[in-house]
Amino acid sequence: MQVILASKSPRRKEILETLGISFIILTANTDEKSDQKDPAQLVEQLSLQKAQDVQDMLDAQNQLLPDTLIIASDTVVALNGEILGKPKDRDDARRMIKGLQNTAHHVLSGIALCYIDAEGNRKSAVSHASTAVHFGPMSDADIELYLDSGEPFDKAGAYAIQGLAGRWITGIEGDYFNVVGLPVNVMCDLAQWAFGIDLLRL
Repeated sequence: MQVILASKSPRRKEILETLGISFIILTANTDEKSDQKDPAQLVEQLSLQKAQDVQDMLDAQNQLLPDTLIIASDTVVALNGEILGKPKDRDDARRMIKGLQNTAHHVLSGIALCYIDAEGNRKSAVSHASTAVHFGPMSDADIELYLDSGEPFDKAGAYAIQGLAGRWITGIEGDYFNVVGLPVNVMCDLAQWAFGIDLLRL
């Protein structure tokens, strides 16, 4: 089986490597804009769009092989009804971080799988995971230190749990890997349920 990760994220790449899954990385030019306001529906929509865009790209190039699984994911942070994506600039990152401290928020990741079976039939499945993250207090100096590290600027919600931001995270409820950006439990269950594929036994 050929497995394709439809993401350039080094964090998602590292998670799949940790699971021992052999894969290649292919991405398409996906417009990640959406008017969807519900964070769960948003991450599912964008994840499926990413996976289908890679499938369509390969199809257009006559390179869509049977027995191929395409994996895509999208992550957002939801705080008091606001969806926090990647910050636009330093001021936006500062605003997000100030809003997260001393409270709990939810990290939602969509997971979409597009499978081309041995007969060339195309199937897809999508789901999502949600994890509550508790953020502790940060002084203004702490926030500026974190911004200076450069870590927040390509992360949903302007922080990385596996990085320097871990210093201020007091606890989580749910899947840690979901917060990093790829909900392992949901991904494996979805592949098994939808296609009968055991990702850990490929």
